[in-house]
Amino acid sequence: MRRFRNVKIVATLGPASNDYDMIRKLHEAGADVFRLNMSHGSHDEIRERHAMIRQVERDLDNPIGILADLQGPKLRVGVFGNEEETLENGARFRLDLDEAPGDVTRVCLPHPEIFQALEAGATLLINDGKIRLQVLDCGTDFADCEVINGGVISNRKGVNVPDVVLPLAALSEKDRRDLEFVCQLGIDWLALSFVQRVEDVEEARKLAGGRAAILSKIEKPAAVKAFDDILAVSDGVMVARGDLGVELPVQNVPPIQKRLIRKCRRAAKPVIVATQMLESMIESPMPTRAEVSDVANAIYEGADAIMLSAESAAGQFPVEAVTTMDNVAQEVEADETYRELIDASRSADRATVADGIVAAAREIAETTDIKAICCFTQSGTTALLTARERPRVPIVAMTSLRGTARRLALSWGVDCVMTGELERFKQAVVNAARAARTGGYATEEDQILVTAGLPFNVPGSTNILRVAPCAERLIFATDPE
Repeated sequence: MRRFRNVKIVATLGPASNDYDMIRKLHEAGADVFRLNMSHGSHDEIRERHAMIRQVERDLDNPIGILADLQGPKLRVGVFGNEEETLENGARFRLDLDEAPGDVTRVCLPHPEIFQALEAGATLLINDGKIRLQVLDCGTDFADCEVINGGVISNRKGVNVPDVVLPLAALSEKDRRDLEFVCQLGIDWLALSFVQRVEDVEEARKLAGGRAAILSKIEKPAAVKAFDDILAVSDGVMVARGDLGVELPVQNVPPIQKRLIRKCRRAAKPVIVATQMLESMIESPMPTRAEVSDVANAIYEGADAIMLSAESAAGQFPVEAVTTMDNVAQEVEADETYRELIDASRSADRATVADGIVAAAREIAETTDIKAICCFTQSGTTALLTARERPRVPIVAMTSLRGTARRLALSWGVDCVMTGELERFKQAVVNAARAARTGGYATEEDQILVTAGLPFNVPGSTNILRVAPCAERLIFATDPE
């Protein structure tokens, strides 16, 4: 199923998209990857959604990526005797380990690790940042605070601690169980929440054991500070603007988003921009103009993928939300300004033969009448390097590994075609020409570029570039064995 855009669309599944027909409609409307949110739904429900996605994949004969998003540790206050209280600006308020119901002066915060990390002057945010507290004094079992921004506080509201790196692993016991479950199920990407340090990613990778690619969600200030190191050990990144906008001043988020996207592209690793992209479409069939601009800006910045959360999981108009993203993407990518920005932001450290091959492929494609770049890839690396170049022509990734095709569903401009294992280069060229013609990328009169590695089926061996005709009679007449 050919898309007429390069940026990919990730759609979250939930109560509004919980049957085969809806999942198929979402894929046909433009969803390339489906997100399974492990914060909601039992393992049985997740298993059913996974099975339906794979059935759609089989019925449409099109690789579909599945991303399982782990919940991460959730920090919450305890309960109140009156269920809620109103905190006034300037008032004193204590957080402690006492499990007794709270009142207007105190409440339990059942996370001793937070108290271990706090210092006087630190900020605590409650209920998505609506309530802001500043720590005046603290110990191993309490924090006395001043209310900076007051408001209504109620049972089990979430707590954010932006100023300190908490001595918490990114994986809770629930996350560990969920990780093993989804890896056995057969997902393609594993999104890791609450990342603060490199060790968080390394732990998840060890537990996954190569069964899924690791995607780090950047949602904490500590992750922004350590981003270069986190990116180095991650397979991809999600700019999770929800929590990031709570823990940092909101005006900081746009430049961070732009900076992280560029770094991911330079590293040839896919990056998703997420959270509240078409929030109004949860209840409305039409987005706001500001939301459309937000989606467009992420595309102009060169993101690999844009994501729908509640819009497709719980909203009233899931198909319309995907269709809107698809329409915006096609319109933006047809704009000459988009191409100017993408070309101007190209930056890569080219140090390998494969780097040189894909750079040459882009240059040749853009200076001659080439219709597509067909790259043979086993690990997916060649396709990722080609996507980093952001060529003006389609990228057709040819692979014999279904898992590689599914993971590449998240990468900019990459369309995947399954092929058998190859032994001869001529057969690779023939297969590429057939895929280009069948997919509507080229006709018999056209030419394509073919990149591959000899010997075949060895990851990381890309070392050959061929300008090839799409007419098979010409291939057999001119190509070496």
